[in-house]
Amino acid sequence: MRVLLIEDDPMIGKAVQQGLARAGMAVDWAHDGREAELALAQHVYDATVLDLGLPRKDGLEVLITARARRNNVPVLIVTARDAVSARVQGLNAGADDYLVKPFDLEELIARVRALIRRHAGTGVATLESGALIVDPVNRNVTLHGKRIELSAREFAILEALMRNPGAVMSREALEEAIYGWHQEVSSNAIEVHLHHLRKKLGADVIRNVRGVGYRVSGPE
Repeated sequence: MRVLLIEDDPMIGKAVQQGLARAGMAVDWAHDGREAELALAQHVYDATVLDLGLPRKDGLEVLITARARRNNVPVLIVTARDAVSARVQGLNAGADDYLVKPFDLEELIARVRALIRRHAGTGVATLESGALIVDPVNRNVTLHGKRIELSAREFAILEALMRNPGAVMSREALEEAIYGWHQEVSSNAIEVHLHHLRKKLGADVIRNVRGVGYRVSGPE
């Protein structure tokens, strides 16, 4: 999962970035409204954590602009503006959830995950395909009831595929889903991780659609 964090406070931003990363998410951090708009225009995100009091362009304006451009990324507003009128304004502008500072980091992470689930049209926390079950919260993978140990990158790739059941994802799409701005990616990194994944899960679980990409087929 790839998340855009929009926050100008360096202390809060660093804590949220590290917390989301520990939860297995790739995080891009925009420090002002203009940088956030550029990121939203150029990249696809699973969710956005948005502060309102931003330099260069207010967070509410960033949200309004994104929705006007038909960008339907799930948005969690995280702000010190705690008046009911501010919450109503944010939700009416297109936010999906609203959290007031100070906040508990675990609650923020749980809300981000809930937004992503709702956006995908499912209320359940686990992802399932046949006998394959992925638990993103606890970072567990089981196949036919047996736990499978995966590296962080392998888990991220599998989760991205499982969140798009039946869809073929190209190498570029997988890179976009699991790597942030400043992470160096070798040309064959995705293929290497997929090779290890298919050895652990079986080639029938992750299918290679030649010339197009990969998809989860799910063992019976």
